[in-house]
Amino acid sequence: MTSRLRSVGVLLAGGVGQRFGHDTPKQLVEVAGRTIIEHSLAAFERAPEIDEIVVLMTPGHADRVREIVARGGYGKVSQVVDGGASRTESTWRALRALGTQECNVLLHDAVRPLVEPRIIAECVRALREHPAVNVAIPSSDTVLVAEPTPGGEVIGEVLDRARLRRSQTPQCFRLSLIREAYERAMADPGFGERPATDDCGVVLRYLPDVPIHLVPGSEHNIKVTHPADLHIAERLFQLAARVPAGDPGGLDGRSVVVFGSAEIAELAAARGARVHAFSEADGVRVDDAGAVAKALDGVGEVDHVVNAAVAGHAGGLAEATVESVADAVSVNHLGALTVARAARPHLRGSLLLHSPPGSGALHAASRAAVAGLTRALAHEWATDGIRVNCVNTGTSPHLIAQTSLDILISDLSGQVIEAGVDGA
Repeated sequence: MTSRLRSVGVLLAGGVGQRFGHDTPKQLVEVAGRTIIEHSLAAFERAPEIDEIVVLMTPGHADRVREIVARGGYGKVSQVVDGGASRTESTWRALRALGTQECNVLLHDAVRPLVEPRIIAECVRALREHPAVNVAIPSSDTVLVAEPTPGGEVIGEVLDRARLRRSQTPQCFRLSLIREAYERAMADPGFGERPATDDCGVVLRYLPDVPIHLVPGSEHNIKVTHPADLHIAERLFQLAARVPAGDPGGLDGRSVVVFGSAEIAELAAARGARVHAFSEADGVRVDDAGAVAKALDGVGEVDHVVNAAVAGHAGGLAEATVESVADAVSVNHLGALTVARAARPHLRGSLLLHSPPGSGALHAASRAAVAGLTRALAHEWATDGIRVNCVNTGTSPHLIAQTSLDILISDLSGQVIEAGVDGA
């Protein structure tokens, strides 16, 4: 029986982000609670088809990536190598770092942090039959060929959109094939004057007889190139943060503290957790620092803490009473801060914050405050392995309870999840 070729994910993160307008390389900018490169690392780390990860990083920033790898426990990462001045130079350095043993190589733009597990799996599967594979999606726009004239550009040709595809990554090859293409490119004196823009371009030019098989990509698999892309990616992460249905035994024997939800407490206990539930009826208001600290001190070390005590509001700000405004600020914002601060010395797993249901300005302000706190804490506590997430409530209590417990036993962090959306 032929042994399976190992599959290596290569994250190409050597760019400096000139179009991004930041001094920091864009792959180190945060979105949805993590740096962009860490989202990409996590995608390949979780993929069962991937055996090894190599990172090509902007020179001068490799140590920062090594810190991220060590902190996040990305055990598949074998090397972090300085990238080159161009995409093709970074790939060439990656190929040299991989050695000579045959393998599958998946070359991925590190600034495509939303690559889906399905894409990685289909690429590896396709490499069993094809030595070169690319990810692409149909073009939804009409593409024109412009012709220059003395009065400006005019349309020279309208291309057949049915045959057009937008290229994405990973771009995938047998190591021997992509190495041969690059060796020919590097030996070509004209390559530097007319470099290829990606790895498939190198194969097409220097090994034109090799067909490149296409795997369907995803509209979500965007490349973060411009500052506006950060906002798009942030929203896509909210939509894409699917919470996998948790193992019913995932909480068995775990210590869980729940503030403000009998439904979550009962469901966690049914899944075998050791539950400690507190509510205002017990004299524990989440905005009362002394009461919250006393409750947690009585529990000791805890695996998970859920703050589900929220004050919803619907309607315009002008119609809100002074009391409802004060309650929203105290319970939603101050309560989340108080629970998080008191829980930290006891916590060894994850913190889940609920944001309130409702509509209008007061509701939006409360949600924004809890979401911002979630992302900031996820970053602050990541070095200690503590995960922090938020779930937006508003659907049925039972669905919210199920989603909350599944989040606790997932590996998500820094996510703001809509309960009941996209599988959550």
